[in-house]
Amino acid sequence: MNTFDNNLGSEHQENHQTSVQTSVDKGVEKSVEKSTQKVDQMRILLAEDDDFLAGGIALALRNNRFSVDHVRSGTDTDHALKYTDYDLVILDLGLPKMYGMEVLGNLRSRGQSLPVLVLTARDRLEDRVSGLDSGANDYLTKPFELPELMARVRALIRNDRWGNTTEFVYGPIKFNTSSRRVLVNDSPIDLSARELAVLELLLQRAGRVVNKNQIADHLTSWDTDLTHNAIEIIVHRLRKKLECDGFSIRTMRGLGYLIEKTG
Repeated sequence: MNTFDNNLGSEHQENHQTSVQTSVDKGVEKSVEKSTQKVDQMRILLAEDDDFLAGGIALALRNNRFSVDHVRSGTDTDHALKYTDYDLVILDLGLPKMYGMEVLGNLRSRGQSLPVLVLTARDRLEDRVSGLDSGANDYLTKPFELPELMARVRALIRNDRWGNTTEFVYGPIKFNTSSRRVLVNDSPIDLSARELAVLELLLQRAGRVVNKNQIADHLTSWDTDLTHNAIEIIVHRLRKKLECDGFSIRTMRGLGYLIEKTG
């Protein structure tokens, strides 16, 4: 049973994932969940003050190859959203120091359009309506099932990044936005998680240059790092696996990479 509640007993606390304190941006310390795995997919901010619940959500996200940053207060959430680019935020409304609705209002007032999935124990109709009208994209009440949470995350990202299409076709490439499977000339291609993440970013910005800093931000979280040399290796391997007529991944010296159709 994958149901999670924010009122789990203290007897579960010894199962929490260990956490570390890390400094983010202007010296503000965030409680960031320490991962023993490499995180290498789209980047999600998880704002939840219940460590046991957050640990289960973060583990599920990482098992689905998302990069996760975890914060425990509204002020840290607001700061992280100001200075870091995310693909989605999972936002608990009952955060300490700054209420989640205020965080949401600040986010939208800055003109940031990333999807927001609200988590809350409040299930009244007026609460759901208020959250959605304030700029949330989806609303999930506690307790909930992890498979439903993951499906909602995928749907929000698919709608935001791919116009809600389940298959993106670019020349000979077919990319399934739900399963993240790649076909080239209708043949499946086996990509590593990081190769897949780079291809996904290039396809989202097809015809535009993507610089190395954007790739690094897309592939990493606060407790990991990725050098420009590592990015060059990833792109080199990606080119070799995808090599065929109909498109190319060009290196734009001093700028970054560009995927474009050829022929």
